[in-house]
Amino acid sequence: MTVIDLRGLTCPEPIIKLRKEMSKFKPGDVVEVLTTDPGTMIDIPIWAGNSGIVVLECKREGDHIKFVLKKI
Repeated sequence: MTVIDLRGLTCPEPIIKLRKEMSKFKPGDVVEVLTTDPGTMIDIPIWAGNSGIVVLECKREGDHIKFVLKKI
């Protein structure tokens, strides 16, 4: 699984970089995304819902937030 590491970035950088990275994937691809900005727990699911991305997982893990996203 590909990991996109967005730790250390603050709004709006995580969404900008995530949008760019996700454009490289094909439908069906699953990606793990790591962030530290607490706002991404709201921002990424909203962005995903408008972008043909399904959030399979969203949870805090230690000092970061882990998302598992699937492009549809």
